[in-house]
Amino acid sequence: MRFVKGIGLFFVFPLTMLAIGFYAGIEITQYFYPGMQRQPEQYSQENVPGQSVRDDGRNETTGTYQQNIIPIAEDSLADNGDLDLDEEQEAMSVVSSSETLYVGTKYVLEEADILRHTVVETTWSLPDKYVGMNREQFLIAMETYASSPPLKELERGFVGLEVLSFARERVVVRMNYRYVQPSSSFYLAAYDNYVLVYLEDQRTVYIKTEITLDSLPVDMQQEIIKMMWIENEEALYNFLEAYSS
Repeated sequence: MRFVKGIGLFFVFPLTMLAIGFYAGIEITQYFYPGMQRQPEQYSQENVPGQSVRDDGRNETTGTYQQNIIPIAEDSLADNGDLDLDEEQEAMSVVSSSETLYVGTKYVLEEADILRHTVVETTWSLPDKYVGMNREQFLIAMETYASSPPLKELERGFVGLEVLSFARERVVVRMNYRYVQPSSSFYLAAYDNYVLVYLEDQRTVYIKTEITLDSLPVDMQQEIIKMMWIENEEALYNFLEAYSS
């Protein structure tokens, strides 16, 4: 019996020491590596409800650091070229809004008869005064022209204009006219010391002559200042032939 007890004690003691060593190993591991048992929580994409995370990512409840992993769609990597294309299109739109006219820009002029509803289109070289203008500057120039058109345009029956399109390579402007209709009688009037011929409505300029007022007889000058009536086209051309230089 004593022999048996001695053998039992011989086995119990090592087993006890082994158990103590195993337990001590676990405690030491937890002491030096406290986060090893919580690895799955370190890489959570969202904060766990009830736990606060500091700005540096350290979870104040568990003592671990959290990485915010933002998922990236596979298409965003595959379509990276599309992003560059969008940026390029945006840049092109900015350039388009600020593009200017140059000497090679085509100037397309549409002359519209608003009474007969016809349009005659002509392509010209861009006038020098418009070279270097952007869209806003060109529109302002057109508005200025329409508000104070040349007398020769008024003679043709000009009533207004509109800019139909604007691009660096081509601009299109429509000039609207109420073309002069035949008249049975006319009126002579003075403008800036020159003789003008009006239609019978006394408002529409028919001809701007090169005849100066002071080159005519005094009594005729007075009649023209008051608007001198010319009975027909033959009488008008007789006057023009007699006093034109």
